[in-house]
Amino acid sequence: MGLQVVRKCVVLLAACAHATPATSVALRSACPDDAYWDGKACQARGDGAKHIAAGADAIAAFDLDHAKTDLDEADKAGHLAHDANVRLWEQRGIAAAYVDDDKTARAAFDMMLALDPGHFLSYRLSPKATFVFDDMRTGKRVAPEVQLDLPRGDRVGDPLPIGIGVVADPKHFLHRGTLFVRERGEASWRAADVALGDTKTVVIPPVEGTKPVSLEVYLRAYDDRDNEVLVWGDPEHPREIALRYEPPTPWYRKWWVVTLGIVAVAATTGIVVYEETLAPPDKITGTGSVAH
Repeated sequence: MGLQVVRKCVVLLAACAHATPATSVALRSACPDDAYWDGKACQARGDGAKHIAAGADAIAAFDLDHAKTDLDEADKAGHLAHDANVRLWEQRGIAAAYVDDDKTARAAFDMMLALDPGHFLSYRLSPKATFVFDDMRTGKRVAPEVQLDLPRGDRVGDPLPIGIGVVADPKHFLHRGTLFVRERGEASWRAADVALGDTKTVVIPPVEGTKPVSLEVYLRAYDDRDNEVLVWGDPEHPREIALRYEPPTPWYRKWWVVTLGIVAVAATTGIVVYEETLAPPDKITGTGSVAH
């Protein structure tokens, strides 16, 4: 077995040691921003974002009945991108606060803050909404969190194990995730889909090349209706995996060439020793006598 094969086996064994089970995944072309992956192909997200925008316009005009209708339609549509999902729950909280439905407003703002813990409402809104929001924002809560264990010190040409685990999921909405991958400088992303839950290791295919590579990655998590509920990194601020490049071993330094050389040297040494110490001489010397 060559050194290259041995190293790849070690990488795969290390992946198994990080988490159980380790699963090799294929990379597909990532969907555009206005589409989602249904397990087989990219599909259009639908009119959810349009309904949210219409609901926000209705709230601004204090037409709260129409606002509720539009926001309910957006919720039914599903497949919302993360920013649209945050805005949906923001607008639902504002609409409920404006009709003094404190319980519904709190629940909506609580979901919004789970989706985006650093979110703030506009200071131009009515105190009816901002007072409820501020009360929810200052309360103690556990933020949803996914942790990725990225490989370090790996080489171009090695399979890449990535550990993925759910650290916290207070809303129980982390259903599945999509890992996005590309080499720095590439225009398009590739993607791999994984179920979320217990910590697991996915092994993505090796990157081939003849120079060091910086691999960019980010992850999005979805609920059971394919709404984006968590982002880990993003296309503008991805995390990076640095891969070093090692030139191929010259033929005269490969293990089988070295082994043959050692055998040849050993054989030559044996012949020399035999010639010097054990081989019979060309001439036999000695003394003798003749009987008379």
